[in-house]
Amino acid sequence: MTDDERYMRRALDLAALGVGYTSPNPVVGAVIVHSGRIIGEGYHHRSGRPHAEVMAVLSVQERNLLPESTLYVTLEPCSHHGKTPPCADLILHERIPRVVVAIADPFPRVSGRGIERLRQAGVEVTVGVLAEEAQRLNAPFLTAQVKQRPLVTLKWAQSLDGFIDRARRDSAQPPILFSTPQHQREVHRERMQHDAILVGYKTALLDDPQLTNRLWYGSSPIRLVLDPRLRLPRSLRVFTDGLAPTWVLYLEQAGVPSPCEGVRFLPFAGERIEPAALLPRLHEEGITSVLIEGGAATLSAFLTTGLYDRLLVEVAPLSLGEGVAAPSIPHVLD
Repeated sequence: MTDDERYMRRALDLAALGVGYTSPNPVVGAVIVHSGRIIGEGYHHRSGRPHAEVMAVLSVQERNLLPESTLYVTLEPCSHHGKTPPCADLILHERIPRVVVAIADPFPRVSGRGIERLRQAGVEVTVGVLAEEAQRLNAPFLTAQVKQRPLVTLKWAQSLDGFIDRARRDSAQPPILFSTPQHQREVHRERMQHDAILVGYKTALLDDPQLTNRLWYGSSPIRLVLDPRLRLPRSLRVFTDGLAPTWVLYLEQAGVPSPCEGVRFLPFAGERIEPAALLPRLHEEGITSVLIEGGAATLSAFLTTGLYDRLLVEVAPLSLGEGVAAPSIPHVLD
């Protein structure tokens, strides 16, 4: 591992501390090195708060060393005025002579401009150090910028013989519990790391799920519930517990929904709420990542259209013999 990779690895570790907190902004870490010694470091804590480069510079006690130092940052420094001043200006003001960047920022108002501005001012800029790791870490932000839709994670648990639940007609029968306590914590970690969590009508009706993060640190995602015909009872926990925001996705032809405190209603045109229409709408609402937790029909809609980025499938060591079949994963040829 080169020195550049070693310091960038530290910057990536710092950036990861912001996962679950910075959306719709990216997670970014920064490290400042002088003569083989880290003299400053920081990361972007929350949207609207100072960027990683600012936090790193502010942490430096020996500011006179900055003109002889290298800044390592996981994402291209911004060159535009947003909620905070341009980081490229700060780098030039502090006369930092060398900047190492993991990946360029695809955001149109940055997209190479920060790097070019620094180079034009005489700063040595290296790009591409640990790029793949940086891309994985910022997958939600990059997906939103490049594909104009949220990053989509499909999650389900199933039996050895391919069923996700017993056949149930009402909520009197509880769903089969496949997940171990450890896996349940991992699922709640995923919830914390996503902006939103989505379930279909049947899952909401039969399971009455909370869809909150209770087993990991951090906040809960926005709860998205597909209720095309506006038939879900308002006694469900997503409508009454007040533990997280709830958005109901419904069809315009279903009529005007009656108000429900703390619940937002998003109408859609047409006969069905299709992933191809849903995802751009969520992108417009500032959602950069969504975790799809069921049920089978909802998961299959995303699988068949190919509008997903990650699959999280747990196979439990038990067989049901019959029940609700697990979604079929399309075979992709290399």
